[in-house]
Amino acid sequence: MKTPLLVFNDNGIYCEVANVYLDPWKPVDCAIISHGHADHSRYGHKKYITHHINVPIIKHRLGDIQVSGVNYNESFVINNVKFSLHPAGHIIGSSQIRVEYRGEVWVFSGDYKLEEDGVAVPFEPVKCHAFITECTFGLPAFRWTPQAEVFNDINTWWATNKEANQNSILFGYSLGKAQRLLKHLDPNIGKIYTHGAIENMTEVIRPMMDFPETTRITRETTKKELLGNIVLAPPSAHGSTWIRKMVPYVTASASGWMAFRGARRRRAVDRGFVMSDHCDWQELLTAVEATGAEKVICTHGYTDVFSKYLRTLGLDARTENTQFEGELNELDTKREKELEA
Repeated sequence: MKTPLLVFNDNGIYCEVANVYLDPWKPVDCAIISHGHADHSRYGHKKYITHHINVPIIKHRLGDIQVSGVNYNESFVINNVKFSLHPAGHIIGSSQIRVEYRGEVWVFSGDYKLEEDGVAVPFEPVKCHAFITECTFGLPAFRWTPQAEVFNDINTWWATNKEANQNSILFGYSLGKAQRLLKHLDPNIGKIYTHGAIENMTEVIRPMMDFPETTRITRETTKKELLGNIVLAPPSAHGSTWIRKMVPYVTASASGWMAFRGARRRRAVDRGFVMSDHCDWQELLTAVEATGAEKVICTHGYTDVFSKYLRTLGLDARTENTQFEGELNELDTKREKELEA
């Protein structure tokens, strides 16, 4: 039986012909990295290849690594296998990875979304025979509200809190979600303050993106300065001693999980804004159809439900276990603290 072009083993997604891994979760000789989130770009590989915008991001996170950057749609060949990166629309610098050998084409999506967010290069479907897709929100119940409406709600929430002389604390993952929020906050309402983890990452990205001015919160920041303004912070800051100087404050979380009834209560926040850097149910179906793939492999999220539905459409769909987390890390503050460290 012919060996598939990409296989799943204990180290990650492996292309045996090229001796290359895609987003491996254990140390390997050569890794092609889809984006900078910690579940996809891990420490310990001898060589990294990623989109050039993602290079400073993963160097900031991983330190002194051997990494080379390529452009979107730029082909490079390893052992007669042709690779190229294509926009995933997930976060800044995120890519789908196209793999071609002897006329057979596979595409690994990494994480992705279809809605244009003004930060990431928008998703571009890539024709292929086999498509490896995430299913983070692969349930019909997930259907996102257009981004413009969500940001109108966020800015209105902030303005209302300001009128009540309260600080607005908005939680979002420090890479990706925080920059998306920052890009669309209205600086005319007030001043935008940031937690150190978010400010550090934003400083890396700022040379590549036009963001509003931000102010890092330090020990010298006073309660008087903060009053009525907004603070962007990672979820791990909630309930910490750091947040005490923000009193009086109102909290909110921006996450796809806010669509779940009870999620806001479990996160102990006052307001939930449904916003994800992943596809909803319909976007997943649209993306799969656009690839033209007959074989679909579902890797993380609601894989069983989504793959079962794809089979009713006549596709050869199955699931594979990985160590990718999707947006689950936004629910696990202990995990996020480890990633930030």
